[in-house]
Amino acid sequence: MSRFTLPRDIYHGKGSLEQLKNLKGKKAILVVGGGSMKRQGFLDKAVGYLKEAGMEVQLFEGVEPDPSVETVKKGAEAMRAFEPDWIVAMGGGSPIDAAKAMWAFYEYPDVTFEDLCVPFNFPELRQKAKFVAIPSTSGTATEVTAFSVITDYAKGIKYPLADFEITPDVAIVDPELVEALPVHQVAYTGMDALTHAIEAYVSTLNCAFTDPLALQAIEMVFDYLPASYAGNQEAREKMHTAQCLAGMAFSNALLGIVHSMAHKTGAAFSTGHITHGLANAMYLPYVIRYNAKDPVAAKRYAEIARRVGLEGVSEQSLINSLCKKIDHFNDVLDIPHTLKEFGIDENEFKEKVAQISELAVGDACTGSNPRSITPAEMERLFTCIYYGKEVDF
Repeated sequence: MSRFTLPRDIYHGKGSLEQLKNLKGKKAILVVGGGSMKRQGFLDKAVGYLKEAGMEVQLFEGVEPDPSVETVKKGAEAMRAFEPDWIVAMGGGSPIDAAKAMWAFYEYPDVTFEDLCVPFNFPELRQKAKFVAIPSTSGTATEVTAFSVITDYAKGIKYPLADFEITPDVAIVDPELVEALPVHQVAYTGMDALTHAIEAYVSTLNCAFTDPLALQAIEMVFDYLPASYAGNQEAREKMHTAQCLAGMAFSNALLGIVHSMAHKTGAAFSTGHITHGLANAMYLPYVIRYNAKDPVAAKRYAEIARRVGLEGVSEQSLINSLCKKIDHFNDVLDIPHTLKEFGIDENEFKEKVAQISELAVGDACTGSNPRSITPAEMERLFTCIYYGKEVDF
């Protein structure tokens, strides 16, 4: 038996932020990040709509990129003091992911972070509050997913938390919030969305419910990401929809080793933090070549290539065309092709790659990858990515 879970309500299109005024409740805590929502006026709008709904509103501001365990626990303390019946998270993936974890600690103060790191081990939520997610980037799709990524900086490891309990109750996908998105964020989050959709389509848990969402998202990213990067607002609106479709797909089909590798390298090197979407974009073509040695995965990668109109007669030629297309996108979006080009120190890479490979194999996303991988094979794959070598195993 499989399960397919989405938010109960998804409001989308320009002006959909206004739906906040229709929530029923007494108190709302609004979790936000570094200030872009305040500078652009959306934070004031959201507070105004919540007050129109008759609620008392408290802010929890300053969630950092790649939110920490410490920030999550501070937010949960604030929630326990305020006792909201709605948690509203607005911004990029970071404040929404952080608020999801805060939610668990708010409702269950005795739960441990180690408990939550076990996939699908969350306690039953909605005992005290419901959850609204409002994305201001077009990539993570955390507004519709059962996932949250929290970083333990003491260990230098990102932990993906997974449970359908943290799928939001309401998602508000308003493209007005991404109109002023910086171009590098357009690039990284757009390639994150593409990776979500491709990994969902080839995942061992893909199904008839997730496949159409994944394919539609892939097609829309290929059609609209370059124009969105160039500043076309219609294309940016389409990308906001595409990333949400990709999220619906991967929240239910799960992901693969591109994400395992990105989770375990993002905060691992002193010579440079690797932004999640950039890491996904860099690793994706190498992982496709590795996974394509599996015949079932090869067939599905070829189906993706056909769907987006790429050239090729054989499966292998179609897969090559798909990888070349992704490489071309990385060129257009100013994304490096190798870890060496990114700037990771070679000696530090050699020193850490074995441990990072062990951790990546143990990541929650590895289990649904279409081809199995050992720590030794993962180390070889990372080495190919560092130096830009052909994946031939």
